[in-house]
Parts: sequence; structure tokens; C-alpha cells
Amino acid sequence: MTAPAASRARLLQVLDPAVTATGFDLEDITVSPAGKRRVVRVVVDRDGGVDLDDVAAVARAVSDVLDADPDLIDGAYVLEVTSPGVDRPLTQPRHWRRAEGRLVKATLADETVVGRITATTDDEVVLDVEGTSRTLLQAEVTKAVVQVEFTKGADA
Repeated sequence: MTAPAASRARLLQVLDPAVTATGFDLEDITVSPAGKRRVVRVVVDRDGGVDLDDVAAVARAVSDVLDADPDLIDGAYVLEVTSPGVDRPLTQPRHWRRAEGRLVKATLADETVVGRITATTDDEVVLDVEGTSRTLLQAEVTKAVVQVEFTKGADA
């Protein structure tokens, strides 16, 4: 009988150095059943985005780690490496930085603000809200997501 599959926290801990070594940030890992196998989905990102060659490099590095320790994933698995979707919440300063120039919807304790990100720091984000500059403390934002735009804004 094989050992139980590693927890998500353990996978994050083990895979993060391999992903970081390829020049990417490990954003998320999910393991879900798919018939007799498991699907291991690894979400990565970096400044400048992710292309198919990048995905292949990260997949090789992650696969090497998973293959070296069969106790990490219980049984057969399919590895998927992907970049975050547009619906990924902005939760880290790097997420805000990477979305600079994009339109976002930010929910605070008492209001919702929609504006285009014009600047970011590790603690704040500056939005252009209908021509007015608005500074938000990232710690006060309870939820934020990039808004899908079918036409580019004048400043984007």
C-alpha cells in the first residue's frame, strides 16, 4: 500500500524551490481526482508573463521533483502547469504590480471601487477612478479582481 498523498502545504513547500529556480513564483497547487489518476495543477507567474516555453521548463522541474518522491502524489497523476486566469484575486503586492494599467474592481469594508491601476507599492495601490486618483491600502482591500475589457482604455 502506498503512503497517503502529501498535503497541499507540503506540496507547496517541496515544489516552491524548484519553481523559483526556474524564475517563477508558485501561485497555487491543486490536486484533484480524475478517474484512476490525479490532476496536479501548478499555477505559476512572473513579471512579464508566462509563455509556452516557460510552461514546459516549469513542468520539467516540477515533474523531476514529483518523480523523485512517489509519496508526494498517491498513484498516477497528470501534471498541468498554467498561468493564473484573469479571475485570479489580487492578494499579493506582486499581483497588483503585474496588473498595473488594468481595470480592477476592489472591495473595501464599506464600498466597492472600480478603477485603473496607475501605481503600486508593497502597501498601496493608486487607481484612476473616472479621472480622479484614489490611493487604497492593500491591507484594507477585502477582494480585488481584474475586470475583463473588450476595448483598451486610452492609457492602457
